[in-house]
Amino acid sequence: MAQFHFDPATYLGMIRTEVPEYDTLQAEIERAVREWPGRAAPRVLDLGAGTGSTSRAVLDARADAHLVLVDENPGMLDVARDLLPAANVEAVVITDLADALPPGPFDLIVSALAIHHLDGAAKRALFTEVHDRLQPHGRFAMADVVVPDDPAEIVAPLTPGYDKPDRAADLLDWLRAAGFRVECVWSAAPDLAVFIADK
Repeated sequence: MAQFHFDPATYLGMIRTEVPEYDTLQAEIERAVREWPGRAAPRVLDLGAGTGSTSRAVLDARADAHLVLVDENPGMLDVARDLLPAANVEAVVITDLADALPPGPFDLIVSALAIHHLDGAAKRALFTEVHDRLQPHGRFAMADVVVPDDPAEIVAPLTPGYDKPDRAADLLDWLRAAGFRVECVWSAAPDLAVFIADK
């Protein structure tokens, strides 16, 4: 299958076909943001912002949020700029998730279907950096592909060398090692999961 992750014109239609729980993932991000007991007008970093769906979910929960969007594909970010209210978008950063994150501090950091493109070592480094960028009592909400106990049960289409998911148990361990209180709050399909990690 082609790497639909990078085609702004067809991304949403294809991902909803290939990952039927996509809208549920976004709803879980919205819930994680809505239930976070932090301050008004939070500063939010969206990792792998793509076409802006996750940031839109953030705004559905916190209409006063200030967003910093990060993605490696400028075409996807152009779509996000059109989708999101300009008044809520503080910055748009074109960079890879393996590179240094924008300067914090942030109240919330979110990511949906992006971090599985990193290998295990890069995920661990990212989780440490995410923890460092968050304010005390900040929250990291991550929805992503995970490897089930039986890898043959993976439903989401994966591109060898590009998609590098790990087991949910490993992600939980790495987030805890980075200093988070973390739980898996939702899973389905059986290769999709949502994690909430609080600082």
